Amino acid sequence: MSASAAPSGAGSAPSQRLNAKVVGISIAAAVGGFLFGFDTSVINGAVGALSEEFSLGAGLTGFAVSSALLGCAVGAWFAGSLSNRYGRIPVMVIAATLFFVSAIGSGIAFGVWDLIAWRVVGGLGVGAASVIAPAYIAEVAPAKFRGRLGSLQQLAIVLGIFVALLSNALIANSAGGSEQSFWFGVAAWRWMFMIEAVPAAAYGIMALFLPESPRYLIRRNQLDRASKVLYDFTGEPDVNLKIEQIRKTLEREDSESLRDLLGGRFGLKPIVWLGIVLSLFQQLVGINVIFYYSTTLWQSVGFDESQALLTSTITSIMNIVATIIAIVLVDRLGRRLMLLVGSAGMTASLGLMALAFSFGEVAAGSEAVSLPDPWSTVALIGANAFVMFFGATWGPLVWVLLGEIFPNRIRASALAVAAAAQWAANWLVSTTFPTLSTIGLTFAYGLYAAFALLSLIFVFLWVPETKDRELEDMDTLELGRGRRSS
Repeated sequence: MSASAAPSGAGSAPSQRLNAKVVGISIAAAVGGFLFGFDTSVINGAVGALSEEFSLGAGLTGFAVSSALLGCAVGAWFAGSLSNRYGRIPVMVIAATLFFVSAIGSGIAFGVWDLIAWRVVGGLGVGAASVIAPAYIAEVAPAKFRGRLGSLQQLAIVLGIFVALLSNALIANSAGGSEQSFWFGVAAWRWMFMIEAVPAAAYGIMALFLPESPRYLIRRNQLDRASKVLYDFTGEPDVNLKIEQIRKTLEREDSESLRDLLGGRFGLKPIVWLGIVLSLFQQLVGINVIFYYSTTLWQSVGFDESQALLTSTITSIMNIVATIIAIVLVDRLGRRLMLLVGSAGMTASLGLMALAFSFGEVAAGSEAVSLPDPWSTVALIGANAFVMFFGATWGPLVWVLLGEIFPNRIRASALAVAAAAQWAANWLVSTTFPTLSTIGLTFAYGLYAAFALLSLIFVFLWVPETKDRELEDMDTLELGRGRRSS
């Protein structure tokens, strides 16, 4: 087949469509998001046991929890260049291998520094998956359905969080506590980590059967393979025209590198800064405090370990429901409106949590905080409202935007930089929360509410609408006040 020839039957192709094949490969790619959510949240149920077994103070506990995020930042940073050189699929397989090794290593850790090392290895896989999955899905999805298919990444993440919390609760309850022995006399908290090896192996096997991204194939001049993917999976009605459009957006650079991101007043192209700031705000609102520390948080207001684990699991179910809402609405309402609503809702719900914890009481001779009625209920409502607003807007839509908003020639590299910034912010928030909470939970949640308000202002002034735009048209985006993206 020549570059100008379409696949057999292409002349009678229907209009761009959503078919089972593209849904299937998008789901398979999003399994990386499942492991992303599972790996970063599984430590939630093991925090107390780790602190006891390894005699950790608040600072080292915070570092042990957030150590994987250092690996995430590094993995995200290098995933773009690796995927440009070797393809999207090989990087998925590498990520799956890192997940598998980390799961086993964390489960057999002999000390806290050993555990931290294995968590960093898992973080490398998480970082790589966080870049490759949204980029790959955006590159194979029809423009009309790109928002909902891109949101599958976040749905997979929240499902991973849910399964991690659920498996933690089941293992801890079956063993009689996370510190107690479980199967084969191994402590329950160790099994919480090792169970991840099962989905990690499944992800690696599925990745081997995925087609390569058509835009990567065109960059490598593998036009026959690209044409087949565009026709069979994307449902592109005019394959020849689409290939020519993609080639024009790629022809300015023979090979993509981080140097291509440079330019503009502050050293990077405006569109790259947009992606970085979106990533920062997604984390600075404090969402991962809820998922990394929710068990210990609810224990601090009077719940026992079993009740706290159950409450955390229920919260993660709400996150799943919120993400499904986003999938239904994103291609109808657009990205910008939903982000604005999400920012406003997060500001209000975080403010409610800050208010509730201002009534907290510290028992004599104890560091535990108790909330009198009705403020314990208010705190629960605020936390779950926050999760709902985040899960229906900023959670999935930032990943959708990062996958689609960058021009073809810099997509993987720009996404890598934005994702690395996101993981760095995640690490900062997760590491500092124990210290902030000693100052006061009112201060911590008030700070997150302030960032939510700033995110509202940022979206209003700068974020453009990308609904229904082809990836090849992202070069002409205008970022607030008529500023060009390049």
